Amino acid sequence: MPSKRQVRLFRNGRNQALRVPREFELESDEATIHKEGDRLIVEPVRKGRLLALLATLEPLDEAFPDVDEALPPLDDTEL
Repeated sequence: MPSKRQVRLFRNGRNQALRVPREFELESDEATIHKEGDRLIVEPVRKGRLLALLATLEPLDEAFPDVDEALPPLDDTEL
């Protein structure tokens, strides 16, 4: 796959745009863009990565502690 390719810029309404060649397509339907000097950096927004990671983990065998056992009952709390 080539690492560099010349493309033409065009106007789309009030925005400047370019067509992304097939070999540079991103595996996402959203991207972020930022500028470093005279370069534009486009990066895909990757969604669902946390859920995919969690799906690979084994379930925990230990019980969770009762974290609110030391708290006063809700009826006794003043607002």
